[in-house]
Amino acid sequence: MSELTSDNLHDVVSKLVGPIRPIGETREDGRRFANLQLLTELIDKLVIDVDEVGTENKGRPEHSRDKAGRHASGFLADLGIEE
Repeated sequence: MSELTSDNLHDVVSKLVGPIRPIGETREDGRRFANLQLLTELIDKLVIDVDEVGTENKGRPEHSRDKAGRHASGFLADLGIEE
């Protein structure tokens, strides 16, 4: 079995969701838009998970929790999402 990486996860999610880029054909673009909606709903849930790690752990006295919280908060800040 191959190592779990962000690229592998991206490939799996892309295959499960299907194409999201419109191509200018109404029927196919309707399917792709539905796929895009599904993908953005998933991303929203993942961002909420990351936000919870940041808000619950950043500044904690335990080094490992603070490290995770700072990483999560930094990631969200890079996306332009402030706590």
